[in-house]
Formats: sequence, C-alpha cells, structure tokens
Amino acid sequence: MTVLPGAEPAEAADASGSFGAGGAEPWARSLRDGGALALVPEGGVAQDLDVSRWSGVADDADRSAIEGLRGPVLDVGCGPGRMIRAALDAGLAATGIDVAEEAVRHCRDLLLPVLHRSVFDPLPREGAWGSVLLIDGNVGIGGDPATLLARCAALLAPGGAVVAEAHPDPRRDVVFTGRVVRDGRSSAPFRWAEAGEHALVDAAGPLALEAAWTAADRRFLRFRAV
Repeated sequence: MTVLPGAEPAEAADASGSFGAGGAEPWARSLRDGGALALVPEGGVAQDLDVSRWSGVADDADRSAIEGLRGPVLDVGCGPGRMIRAALDAGLAATGIDVAEEAVRHCRDLLLPVLHRSVFDPLPREGAWGSVLLIDGNVGIGGDPATLLARCAALLAPGGAVVAEAHPDPRRDVVFTGRVVRDGRSSAPFRWAEAGEHALVDAAGPLALEAAWTAADRRFLRFRAV
C-alpha cells in the first residue's frame, strides 16, 4: 500500500469519511446540474470524475455487474441511483445508501428506494442482503478497502456476493486524503483509497474471489461470502 505525501497511515483513517461533503459542496452542485468534478489528492495529481456517466442510464458494463446476482441488492454510495434502477430493471429488489443528502434527494425524486446512511451505520437486513455493490470507485470509501469489504461481508446472507469495481491498474494500492473540486470550489478533506485487482483480492478477508472481468475498459470483481 502506498500512502501519498501528507496523508496519515490507513489504519488511522476514519472509515466513515464522506466523499465530497462539506466545504463548498461541489459534489452536491454537480448532482443538481451535472457539472464536471475533479478528485484532488493531497500531494497528488487531480483526476477528472465522470459525473455524466454516474448520472446517466446504466450501460452494458454496469449491467454486467449485476448479471447473475440475487436480491435484495444494496448499492453502497449509490449517488444519483443509476445502479439501483439497473437492479430493479433486472427484476431484483434493490436499495441504495448514500451519505450525501443531495444524492438521496435525487433518488427519491426518481422514486428509487434509498436510505440516507453510511455503510458503517446500522442498516436494515443486516446479514440478509443477497448482494452488495461497490461501483464507480466506491471501494475507496473511508480509505480502507479491507475494513469496507469486511463490513460488506457482514451485511450478506450466506452465499451472498459483493461486486466491486477495481481501479484499472491491477497494481494500484493507494490511500490518501483528498478533496473534490469544481470551478475552484472545494469540499472538505476526506479519506479515500484507490485499489486495483491485486489489492482488493488481498483485502477481501472473509470473501472469496469468484469471478473477474473487464467491460468497456472497466474492471469488476465478484466475491462470494464463504
């Protein structure tokens, strides 16, 4: 694991840290109007975030992530609800959770089932979810993929699955404090991680890798509770 300059070690991170919250709330603004965002790690290089895709309709790569899953499905960090809709359209019971009030409001306006919660908060159906999704970089939540995957495993029913979207570089394993920035407006700092396939397999703990595939240059891993 690499810790970028200016960031404390991963074990000191607050696992409930919130992506893009606080400050000038650029993430909430982009949820409202679709404007561009960048993720800026301390001591690192800004990365453009694909907000338009997150806010759009699920594509073939997204649908590959839910193929063969069983419900109910929990979409962790659901954002504007694209994957909730995809799961519902596939005939699965599904619920999203997000810590961003604007994301929750957006989903509710679309009549999508959503809860204003962190994955680390008490949740309904503890130990009874059929599947958990960590899509669009959400393996980075809290800056500690091992803790996040262990929490997702605890949410699953026996034999349930976690589908995680990995960083495209299979060797990527970085933890940092970052901010989301738009038009010079910055969020409060938060802990985040970027993990490729190798790091996620190493962090899987009670989960066993069942399948890995690439769709539209995106890498997905499906883990099964054992």
